[in-house]
Amino acid sequence: MSRSQADSTSASEKRTVRKVVARKFIERPKTVVIMAGGTGGHVYPGLAVAEAMHQRGFNIAWLGSRGGMEKELVAKASEQMGFDIAFSEIEISGVRGKGRMALLAAPFRVLKAIEQAKQILQKLRPALVIGMGGFVAGPGGMAARKLKIPLVIHEQNAAAGTTNKILRRFANLTLVAFPGSLKNGVFVGNPVRKDIETVAPPQQRFAQKEGPIKVLVLGGSRGALAINEMVPAAFGKVNKALPFQIVHQTGKDKLEATKESYALAGVKANVVPYIELMSEALEWADFAICRSGALTVSELAAVGLGAVFIPFPYAIDDHQTKNADFLVQCGAAVVKQQKELSPEILAVLLNELLAGRERLQQMAVKAKQQSKPHAAEKFADFCEELIHD
Repeated sequence: MSRSQADSTSASEKRTVRKVVARKFIERPKTVVIMAGGTGGHVYPGLAVAEAMHQRGFNIAWLGSRGGMEKELVAKASEQMGFDIAFSEIEISGVRGKGRMALLAAPFRVLKAIEQAKQILQKLRPALVIGMGGFVAGPGGMAARKLKIPLVIHEQNAAAGTTNKILRRFANLTLVAFPGSLKNGVFVGNPVRKDIETVAPPQQRFAQKEGPIKVLVLGGSRGALAINEMVPAAFGKVNKALPFQIVHQTGKDKLEATKESYALAGVKANVVPYIELMSEALEWADFAICRSGALTVSELAAVGLGAVFIPFPYAIDDHQTKNADFLVQCGAAVVKQQKELSPEILAVLLNELLAGRERLQQMAVKAKQQSKPHAAEKFADFCEELIHD
């Protein structure tokens, strides 16, 4: 072989290698970064979207806050869903309601967090960044803008948070869980877990129900003190002729105190710190007593279950009352403000609800009518369309 032939062969081989490398780069699964943290109300919808996007062939990465509860939740969900979620974190936390010094320091901390998020995104090179609300999404969204990475935001609450009010000004797409919470937001609902979406509809469930009215009391993962104290006292004052069964989830630190409250009221109840399979608990219940966080309201609608809402009175912008209104206005729920509530007042309402299943079934059907089925899939549809646009 002559030298010119060898050089020609070598050049041809190099071109072939370059084509193979280029093809591998093109075919490599694209990465989507999900930003969420602070509360389960932000994290769990993000996990539902993560699963939907992974099923379409995308790699999933997560941006959370240092020391936040999301790291543990994401790791656990990753193991359960059977795919890896690359977790990164930045140093950021909320400032509203934390005093003057926190507000003064906020601009410097935000700038630092933006730079941290920018470095992470430069390394990951995602096709899309998804903000699910909460303070971690602010710096991440700003970093995505600086790097010209497409940004989708989702607002879980009926009253939009500060972060999403800012990000919507330059986000490529704004999705909302409740209609009208953000200007020009597309109403897709809150993505919920698949096991909750597959619970039988209320007409089918109530056709098989008999015996005592079954009440699900949700004190939240951290334990809502007012609910854990007031509900046992209220059941102690209901009409003794009305049969009922109670499952009360207290939060891990409130178990013994709540058990004692039921004992003092002379009421039998199954008191547990945490409910692993919420779908089964919602399917079992005839109605729920709970706070009105965005995810709770959305899960009740997805299943079709009536509720007595006691909104958290110190929620920013009173967003829990606005969330509750989504089901209250259609007759699927009753709202009682904590400051106006007593065991005696709550007992009057419980006597009405425990009188029979007819009203409870009507509430459940109306809740189901407000649901947005397959929200995670519709969310993923919008994201995929934006990526391929």
